[in-house]
Amino acid sequence: MEEIVVYIIIAAVCILVTAIICIPLVKKIAISNHVKNYEAKVGTAEEKAREIIDEAIKTAETKKREALLEAKEEALKTKNELERETKERRAELQRFENRVISKEQSLDKKTEALEKKESKLQAREVELDKEKEAVEELSQKRLHELERISGLTSEQAKEYILKTVEDDVKHETALLVKELETQAKEEADKKAKDILVNAIQKCAADHVAETTISVVQLPNDEMKGRIIGREGRNIRTLETMTGVDLIIDDTPEAVILSGFDPIRREVARIALEKLIVDGRIHPARIEEMVEKAQKEVETMIREEGEAAALEVGVHGIHPELIKLLGRMRFRTSYGQNALKHSIEVAHLSGLLAAEVGVDIKMAKRAGLLHDIGKSVDHEQEGSHIQLGADLCRKYKESALVINAVEAHHGDVEPQSLIAVLVQAADTISAARPGARRETLETYTNRLKQLEDIANNAKGVEKSFAIQAGREIRVMVIPDQVNDSEMVLLARDISKQIEENLEYPGQIKVSVIRESRAVDYAK
Repeated sequence: MEEIVVYIIIAAVCILVTAIICIPLVKKIAISNHVKNYEAKVGTAEEKAREIIDEAIKTAETKKREALLEAKEEALKTKNELERETKERRAELQRFENRVISKEQSLDKKTEALEKKESKLQAREVELDKEKEAVEELSQKRLHELERISGLTSEQAKEYILKTVEDDVKHETALLVKELETQAKEEADKKAKDILVNAIQKCAADHVAETTISVVQLPNDEMKGRIIGREGRNIRTLETMTGVDLIIDDTPEAVILSGFDPIRREVARIALEKLIVDGRIHPARIEEMVEKAQKEVETMIREEGEAAALEVGVHGIHPELIKLLGRMRFRTSYGQNALKHSIEVAHLSGLLAAEVGVDIKMAKRAGLLHDIGKSVDHEQEGSHIQLGADLCRKYKESALVINAVEAHHGDVEPQSLIAVLVQAADTISAARPGARRETLETYTNRLKQLEDIANNAKGVEKSFAIQAGREIRVMVIPDQVNDSEMVLLARDISKQIEENLEYPGQIKVSVIRESRAVDYAK
């Protein structure tokens, strides 16, 4: 058994050795066969390649000959076309040259004709110059003859004609101005009067005149001594606390309080009346009563402002503006109470707004606040217009109200119809009879200036200011001013009054020309 296994192993080894030796030999033989096959194929391919190359060379030579033939044909064709175009261009140039030659000949003819015309015009111009000189000579002869016949030189005649034309123009201008003014006045006056009369007749306001003094009645003259106090300590304390002067004189049973600040004067008046009623007058009591009086006046100021806003029907005004309105209760302008004036302007503004159809509440608001700056103008620098506008801006009033405040005296241009209505209402309230007081000196100075303006006009004989300065009557010299010139003279005087004088309302200018014929019976 073991021997069989050995034989088998030996056989296997032999087979393996044989395989190892035979495999390379087989591969080598196979490779040799492949090489021979490849060499045969390569030889065949080379022969085919040579055949293809020879055939390509033949084809290329054939195509080259064909291309050369085609190129020669194309060149010949191009040459023929160029020769044809050249012939056409030459023919066209020949035609153009012929046209140019014909135009030159035509221009030569025209130039010759123009030279002939120019020579004729020059000859005609010489003839015209001669005729012009002859006409000028005849004109001078005619002028000298006219001067001789009329007895006037040319300058005198020119002046006479100009004077005549000027008189005619003045006459026509005066008639036209008069006609236009009459027509405009009739229409404007009717409309304005309707609006203003309707507004004014619906508004009635009290006339209040304030002064710089207040009078406190005393129960008896003994009270004067108690008010003065030992060595004047009571009166000094009262004057120091209130800032007003107490005048105790021979006036029976009365003490005069003097001061330019009406609020302080009112505080002093209330405090003094309380002291008189109480009977205990000494420095400590005076201080106590002055404090109470100040509180009462502050309450009164707020109530006055609220009452004014309520009376006008304006709501939503800032509380500080309400207080400032109340302070105007103690402020006057030309003797007219500022708060009453503002209320009146508010009513008039609302009535005018109703007539023309704009916002009535806004017009009343602007009218009520238009003079708000007067409540602080004695304490702060600046005009009441600027101060009022600043206060309205500070307390968030509308731009329309601010513009009405700024424009109510014409300092700025009004930007709304309401601002114009406030202007008119302010003028109506200030200019109506009895609204304001003027000093005698101011009044007489204004009348004198009014008469001086009229007397300085050319042709005026004399003038008279009448109706408290509301009208000026001008008497003219009849020989120097004719009826037509009267219209222009009245207009010129009105313009000078507007430019040189400040006055409420309007001033009527009446020009009177009187002609008299006088004779004597002998």
